[in-house]
Amino acid sequence: MRTWWTLTRRELAGFFLSLTGYVIIAAAVLLMGGSFVVLITNLQREATPMPVTEMFYNTQFFWLILLLTTPVITMRLFALEKFTGTFETLMTTPVSDLQVVLAKFVAALVFYTVMWLPLLGCLFVVRYYTRDEWVFDPGVIASTYLGILLLGSLFISLGCCASALTRSQVIAAIISLVFGACVFMLAYVADQVPARGNWTGQVLACFGLFEQMHDFVRGVVDTRPVVLLGTLTLFFLFLTLRVVESRRWK
Repeated sequence: MRTWWTLTRRELAGFFLSLTGYVIIAAAVLLMGGSFVVLITNLQREATPMPVTEMFYNTQFFWLILLLTTPVITMRLFALEKFTGTFETLMTTPVSDLQVVLAKFVAALVFYTVMWLPLLGCLFVVRYYTRDEWVFDPGVIASTYLGILLLGSLFISLGCCASALTRSQVIAAIISLVFGACVFMLAYVADQVPARGNWTGQVLACFGLFEQMHDFVRGVVDTRPVVLLGTLTLFFLFLTLRVVESRRWK
């Protein structure tokens, strides 16, 4: 455990002690600011029973932040170390491949979570000016961040796998973006196909990330998307581990 924690702190330092990490956070905050402007504009028109978190999700800025930031967060995890030659040095130390993969994944996930914290500030502002306690419902906020965390885990595991495949950060980011776009398109197709159809529609309904995230931002937590996203995350982490272990076969 101490070795894993040391590796995790090393990766976190790479995010928070470099300019790149703060540029990523600034870009995410800029997009959140755009969604906040749209949200305020919608609130000025007429009263709505829709939770503020659902209104933020309906602006489509959420998916833009998710698709664009996760490849940049994960592209350096393995690719940079392979390019600089420090990866071989790291793997000759008394650490296991699993510890390395989990440390890099957890560090990226922690940074991703910190990146989303400014959203709380937007909600505080809305609550302050509306004087409505219901705007800042703890249950809805918790379920929203649970959905953000689960989807982020999936996309970060995709990025880890992409970064482990190459020595180039640019190629790793492109591969991760393509993987993420494929997941996004699968979710889009699942959203267009009726769930109560043939077996194809029923299978695609399991990947209906749009509707699943819609439930999270409304305060509804279903165990099915939690299990699905958790399983997919573990699957891509398993693939990442196998890619890291493949150096022994060369």
